[in-house]
Amino acid sequence: MNAGELIEVVLPGKVEPEGLQVRQGPLPTAGPGQVVVRMEATGVSFAEQQMRRGRYYDQPPFPFVPGYDLVGTVAATGDGAGPGLVGTRVAALLKVGGWASHVVVDAADLVPVPDGIGAAEAETVVINGITAWQMLHRKARVRAGQTVLVHGANGGVGSVLVQLAQAAGARVIGTASARHHAALRERGVTPIDYRTENIPARVRELTPRGVDAVFDHVGGRSIVDSWSLLAPGGTLVSYGSASTRDDEGSKQWPVLKLLGRVWLWNTLPNRRRAYFFNVWAGRALGRSRFQARLRADLTEVFAALRRGDITAQIAAELPLTQVAEAMRLAESGTVAGKVVLHA
Repeated sequence: MNAGELIEVVLPGKVEPEGLQVRQGPLPTAGPGQVVVRMEATGVSFAEQQMRRGRYYDQPPFPFVPGYDLVGTVAATGDGAGPGLVGTRVAALLKVGGWASHVVVDAADLVPVPDGIGAAEAETVVINGITAWQMLHRKARVRAGQTVLVHGANGGVGSVLVQLAQAAGARVIGTASARHHAALRERGVTPIDYRTENIPARVRELTPRGVDAVFDHVGGRSIVDSWSLLAPGGTLVSYGSASTRDDEGSKQWPVLKLLGRVWLWNTLPNRRRAYFFNVWAGRALGRSRFQARLRADLTEVFAALRRGDITAQIAAELPLTQVAEAMRLAESGTVAGKVVLHA
């Protein structure tokens, strides 16, 4: 790759992974308050899997460059962005635009990556780590001695949730397919096979009084079961509708249905709470408060990574130009952790 040219991946419409287009062009320039980040690692998240199907609920119109987050080095700065940033390793949450060799980012959106953490390691815990941290500590407020249920305990967000919950002193029950059970047991998680076991019955067997928190990315029927498994004072955090990933029809409807259920449940006088978590909802606080909270939380996640409370789960690393293969791998359900792309 020529260091003086931009390489980016374009999602032209609803396509199979092979339909993603690799495009070359001139390097971007930073405007006032912006920087150009030379991407070292980005990744394939569930969001991009939904976007290529046209099912991510607030995705931009086609064509666009996907890429939810990135880690890289500041290569250039615009006016007012602080020239001292050049050469520093940073992370940024973008929603779209990260699948490119060079990305323009507002300097205020950057979070420093501490020394001693590699780019690919850091990438595994940007969107996944912020999501897990905020759901665990800002929504469910999990404490030592509590029991939590994590759906998809081997997944990108799930694996970070498991480790952060254990670091907080919680007992973890995790759903996953059987091939991941040995690794989960090694981590001290009680696994449940979501394909062959009756999840509600098994959870009630393990915790007759119910669990203190459930983290559910599945949606659909699962969310109703998750709510029923809460102990008094418990919290359900829903953060997706993976069960509808391949559905046709309205991409808003699964989310609106979830929001409706959450609203209804929260009107009931039963001391339990439900949330639909979306990391971007924090923008309602105002841009500067949202950025400050994001920076604080991701800094905590990076500190946990350095301490060894959480480990970076890299499923595979592929060059940006092999994005179709990376997408196929991420969607296969056969890998644990995050599929990382590098320039």
